[in-house]
Amino acid sequence: MARRGAPARGKDKAAGKGKAAGGSKAAGRGGADGAKGRQGGGRGSGRTEREPVSQQVGGGLAELIPDRERPGAWTLLIDGAPQSHVDLDDPTHLSFAYQRRLGHVIDLAAPPLQPLHVLHLGGGAFTLARYTAATRPRSTQQIVEIDAPLVQLVRDRLPLDPQARVRVRAADAREGLGRFPEGWADLIIADVFSGARTPAHLTSADFLAEVRRVLKPEGRYAANLADGPPLAHLRGQVATAAAVFPELALAADPVVWRGRRFGNAVLLASAVALPVAEFTRRVASDPHPGRVEHGRALTDFTGGAAVVTDAAARPSPTPPPSVFENP
Repeated sequence: MARRGAPARGKDKAAGKGKAAGGSKAAGRGGADGAKGRQGGGRGSGRTEREPVSQQVGGGLAELIPDRERPGAWTLLIDGAPQSHVDLDDPTHLSFAYQRRLGHVIDLAAPPLQPLHVLHLGGGAFTLARYTAATRPRSTQQIVEIDAPLVQLVRDRLPLDPQARVRVRAADAREGLGRFPEGWADLIIADVFSGARTPAHLTSADFLAEVRRVLKPEGRYAANLADGPPLAHLRGQVATAAAVFPELALAADPVVWRGRRFGNAVLLASAVALPVAEFTRRVASDPHPGRVEHGRALTDFTGGAAVVTDAAARPSPTPPPSVFENP
């Protein structure tokens, strides 16, 4: 679940209005129908139509809505909940606030332009894989997305750059993670939602232990989390991550930190020291400034929350309807 933010980073970043749910489906209901509307994908001057597209996918009704302010941009919605925003002409444009924060994570994962091995749990419109390919050419990336009809829709309507080294696997996120060898990834990004909720089996310490297995010793894990007052789920996720990773940081809007609004938080975790100072500076400099906590302050935030196990795992909370309404 994501709240859509205002201008993204870069030299030509347009503002986005309203609130939106972001992330990719972790579970689907199966089946696909034909698409409605006219194709609007593609790059450059070959694009002639900018009509909305709708199609049944595994997770519900997928809609691709053209961004009228950006000729190459589209928003993906599933059952009315915005999942991803992507600009085919400028893949470095990140419209949603949480995606900008994950963009900071990608930027800080290694020196500029250095290729990475990146595993994306959850596909959506492949926004962050496109960003990585644009900012770190020659990176090797894999996307694990359970909704095969959604993957095909995105491939058809929002094609990837043929030069991008991105492979997409149609599988459950945790099942797909288990197929990777030990120490494969420099970075694992989890942005997985079934509807607008993170599935229970992706919230446990058992899941995070598998994440750490697939990461290189110096690798990093980043996750898009969503919660609202009283932030019990978020506190539990931080406590759970602390049981697996010694180094943590959490970025969120101040109103989310204060428990005044349902929203997103980006969790960053590693076995080694994180670039907390630079991450904090970048998050604070965003068009919608966020706040980063780490160390003792983050430990205090958990308030003694229990570590989540597979046996006790529950999906993240259902967001209130107002999250998806325009102001």
